[in-house]
Amino acid sequence: MKLTAIFLVLFFSSIDMAFAQQISPSNIPNKTQQLQIKRAYGMFMHFGINTFSGDEWSDGTISVDKYNPTKLDCDQWVRVARDAGFRYVLLTTKHHDGFCLWNSKYTDYDVASTKVKTDIVAEVSKACKKYGLEFAVYYSLWDRHEPTFNDKDPQKYIQFMQNQLTELFTNYGPVCELWLDGGWKRKPGEWGIDQVYSLVKKLQPNCAVSVNHTIVNAEGKRNFTHPDSMTVDNKYFFQYFPSDFRLWDPKIANKFDKKQYLHNGKSYYLPYEHTLCLSREWTWFQKSVPRLVRESDELDELFYWCTDNDNMLVINVPPDNTGRIRENEANAVIALGQRLGIKKDKPLPKNGRFISLKAKTSTSSVLENKQSQFGSQLAVDGGMETRWAASDTLPELIIDLNNKDRFNKITIFEYQDVKKSTIANDIFSNYRFNRIQSYNIDIWKNECWQTIYTDNRPLGDCKVIRFPIYYQTSKVRLKVTQASAPPSIYEINIIDFK
Repeated sequence: MKLTAIFLVLFFSSIDMAFAQQISPSNIPNKTQQLQIKRAYGMFMHFGINTFSGDEWSDGTISVDKYNPTKLDCDQWVRVARDAGFRYVLLTTKHHDGFCLWNSKYTDYDVASTKVKTDIVAEVSKACKKYGLEFAVYYSLWDRHEPTFNDKDPQKYIQFMQNQLTELFTNYGPVCELWLDGGWKRKPGEWGIDQVYSLVKKLQPNCAVSVNHTIVNAEGKRNFTHPDSMTVDNKYFFQYFPSDFRLWDPKIANKFDKKQYLHNGKSYYLPYEHTLCLSREWTWFQKSVPRLVRESDELDELFYWCTDNDNMLVINVPPDNTGRIRENEANAVIALGQRLGIKKDKPLPKNGRFISLKAKTSTSSVLENKQSQFGSQLAVDGGMETRWAASDTLPELIIDLNNKDRFNKITIFEYQDVKKSTIANDIFSNYRFNRIQSYNIDIWKNECWQTIYTDNRPLGDCKVIRFPIYYQTSKVRLKVTQASAPPSIYEINIIDFK
């Protein structure tokens, strides 16, 4: 019987390896990527020792005694994800501090060494099965607690990672995605990514694997390529190979995002997974004082943008130090799913047709007259990093349209002034302030401008203007009537929303 059992294990293992979806040169998604593209929408959850210290990145020296969730409820976490329409849950199993949310026999810096010994990985995985969601794990390559990380022989730490990843991939059921982070602390070739990738594919063949900052400008050089620039196939290169998809949190891909990337002269298909914070202040770990969540208009439009073009989106909804997701944040993501009309086992909703992308534009002013850097064309180029910037406070921006195209929706993403947090160790939190205080939206009709919308309130992070009727025109004008500083716009989108 023992020999038969061993034979069966080896037999099925060999089958798994034969069908393992390891990345190979292609211009279409493989099975693993197809499954990931179909999932498309997940809930990220940062939880750990930092939740109790107030840090975003801690250094691995915080005492395990700090970890003490008094009302821990992992079932609630996943129930919120289900109710919000997420298809998978991405759990931060170990951040840069090295604190593990499972009982790892390879470290004493884990939940088993604390007052509350609940295996979080086990509970979240179990809840995912209960509520019909897939389970994914975030694991930091950088470990500021583990001694072998600083050993001169990189292989010693690579073996430590393989040991921990074996625990995660053999003890907790199916894992659909492995999100690796912290790779900047060593040279790309010193992480053993090929070994890690091979191990994961052996244990769970259809798990999608990637490392943050996946792509670079030049092969063999750490020269990151911004996702907003990835608009040309076969121009950029893998920094970490193999990888099944692209990552760079929290950057947003261009509307014209391309999928072909190079390694050793061969081209590989790679979708992009966006990561966004629910927090309006861009914090990942929950803080003791409740934070504002993003406005509903911004959440809606970022959802549409980030799940378009066969890309994916995860939104971070972190539990607090009681061990529960706060009601205001749960309500925000559940309401988002309801507004969008997300339905289980149905394709995700799409935005309408953008009729203004790469349209001809003109403006009354450009900052320092730098057309290539701040010209009006950048407000319709499909990129969230490029922007039109004016040189005065009362500019106007005109977008030429095909007057046969109709529209009933306009969205505006405004560049804002940013104030960083003054709290020690809080390297992410920021507060944003609108420049545009009042404005008109006009259309060219009967040889003159006619106002179809006016407002004397700041735009917010993203302004969405919905019209009860469709308009057709040859020109749309944004006319600023009051501003605290020269206005600047990342994107203005004119949309035929059905």
